Amino acid sequence: MPGPRLDIAHNKKRFLGVFPMVVEELLDTLRAESMPDDIVEWYRRNLEYNLPGGKLNRGISVVDTAEVLRGKLLEGDEYQKAAILGWSVELLQACSLLADDMMDASITRRGQPCWYRVEGVNNIAINDAFMLEAASYQLLKKHFRKESYYTDLLELFLDTTHKTEIGQLIDLVSAPEDRVDLSKFCLKRHHLTITYKTAYYSFYLPVALGMHFHGITNPEQFALAQKILIPLGEYFQVQDDYLDCFAAPEKLGKIGTDILDNKNSWVVNVALQHVTPVQRKILDENYGRKDSECERRVKEVFIAVGVEAKYKAFEQAAYEKIVGLVETIPAEGRELRREVFMAFLRKIFGRTM
Repeated sequence: MPGPRLDIAHNKKRFLGVFPMVVEELLDTLRAESMPDDIVEWYRRNLEYNLPGGKLNRGISVVDTAEVLRGKLLEGDEYQKAAILGWSVELLQACSLLADDMMDASITRRGQPCWYRVEGVNNIAINDAFMLEAASYQLLKKHFRKESYYTDLLELFLDTTHKTEIGQLIDLVSAPEDRVDLSKFCLKRHHLTITYKTAYYSFYLPVALGMHFHGITNPEQFALAQKILIPLGEYFQVQDDYLDCFAAPEKLGKIGTDILDNKNSWVVNVALQHVTPVQRKILDENYGRKDSECERRVKEVFIAVGVEAKYKAFEQAAYEKIVGLVETIPAEGRELRREVFMAFLRKIFGRTM
């Protein structure tokens, strides 16, 4: 049977209700070291500026997974503990975003200036990113040290962080901002990038955490979950590439910069497969240039070769593939349940922001 379902707004409100406690616990780690008040307040500002914005899908999905597997809503201390696992994921996510924004020289994130662009922050944001990552492990230590699966949680976080950093390295080396060479772009490398940079920490990590929390120990169940979640993560990142180019900034919550930043995105790779020689010349001369007029010319080529229609076709095919993989789980499975994955798919399929 599918697990309990609540509306997204309610789930987010409930998850955010745990955030003040998370902040105070993390601030207490500094107070325990007798840190000066201004250092404690800087840490507070870092946490409160960079964590509660956005959709919080990764963190909430830890709770959703646990609830689906339990077949009931979590309450009280049990909910709080699952939510803390979720906030540990959000801390890892925030760390990645802070670093990524600096490497990409991004302007906005979640409808506000990127943290490093806030007055007085600048390169301190590098250390602030490290602080957010370390905070994940502080929470795990405080709340899960006595659990039988504590080592599994640590290894999962460490392994996922390693994979994510590999993905970021592939992304940065494949398309350096100061050297544009579209001949080096290809969908195979793009697939490798998004699998490591996005799919593991955005999709597999939250579900695997929920599975550990529920008490699943069978390695075959984790392998099956990964088999479904990696294509789901690939679909999400292709969708993100598409929205970066075509969604309005006020809807997206940030200013898309993939074209300006010379990103090896799904959009440009698909366009390169269908351009005429004249259109290819336009892309070669304008892609990856920090110029809004160059960006406009590139988008005109994307529109002319029908990238939007090709994305819709990709999206439908991805949906059907993922549903097919989900249906390999027995309808009355005793451990994994189909609803874990369908809940994820419902959150992202057809999104416009």
